Amino acid sequence: MSDRELDAAGITDPALRAAYRHCRALNARHGRTYFLATRLLPVERRPAVHALYGFARWADDIVDSLAPGTGADARARALAGLQEELEEGLRRGGGGEPVVHALADTARRYAIDHAHFRDFMTAMRSDLTVTAYPTYADLRAYMHGSAAVIGLQMLPVLGTVAPREEAEPYAAALGVAFQLSNFLRDVGEDLDRGRVYLPADLLAGHGVDRELLVLSRATGRPDRRITAALREFAELTRGVYRAAMPGVELLEPVSRPCIRTAAVLYGGILDAVARDGWAVLHRRSVVPRRRRAVVAVDGLVRLAAARLHERFGAGHQGPAPARAVSAAVLPPAAAPAVRSAEEVA
Repeated sequence: MSDRELDAAGITDPALRAAYRHCRALNARHGRTYFLATRLLPVERRPAVHALYGFARWADDIVDSLAPGTGADARARALAGLQEELEEGLRRGGGGEPVVHALADTARRYAIDHAHFRDFMTAMRSDLTVTAYPTYADLRAYMHGSAAVIGLQMLPVLGTVAPREEAEPYAAALGVAFQLSNFLRDVGEDLDRGRVYLPADLLAGHGVDRELLVLSRATGRPDRRITAALREFAELTRGVYRAAMPGVELLEPVSRPCIRTAAVLYGGILDAVARDGWAVLHRRSVVPRRRRAVVAVDGLVRLAAARLHERFGAGHQGPAPARAVSAAVLPPAAAPAVRSAEEVA
């Protein structure tokens, strides 16, 4: 399947193909939600998404490494080395690091603004020293580089039916919404790394500080003040999703099922956290496999409708507009629907 994607994208150089395969493997291993959504894109566009995700994943792994011998100094040196490779790759193409090789090729093919990659690296470097955010405005400034620019990088790959600058605010907002969902899910794991992404003023409004979070993490005991703060953060995140979702209609129709599916699945993290009793300090909440199957089926239906519309034009009615598929209509063994996304043409 990877060869088919590369062939469709016109990527023929053996070393470059290997670099894209490496990025695809990172996406499949670490970004299951986004990897599933990517399967709903036209086959020739998937390698570009793998390259963008693979580079971001590689840099993020450097920042978050807890392996022995990877203190702040070692991670700073590794990030500096990656930055040098990135600049060289963007300037001349190629690169010894596979994620850079693929990223530089994708940036060239889709004319992606290089400033987005530099802003991302700036945010990654800040993670080495910044461990808390006083206000949501401070957090949003950080997320411009860590999340919003990911949406902006994706836009040229997805394509738009309106001027790109009209779609950019929505793409940036959706990137932020995805990261806010991850921040909520990963409160405990981030705390282990010494970081608190939930704004300090939001926490303080409910009588919560870092010390209380650490105590709850260490003892496994819930605290109603923490729960109240998490609820507020979840509602804030839902508001960002609501602001971002109108932008889906500005994308090319064949790209909409991918992004809508990703949004539903990432938004489902908020539901999973609530269902688990807001216990993010004590365990990781996940979107149930059955729910992932339902969303995947809905994405496949929407994709089929978009392709019929693309093939036959606006005059072709095609199937009825896609609706969310109810879990009640799926057989008990709904998991194959997730795997069926792997077979999308």
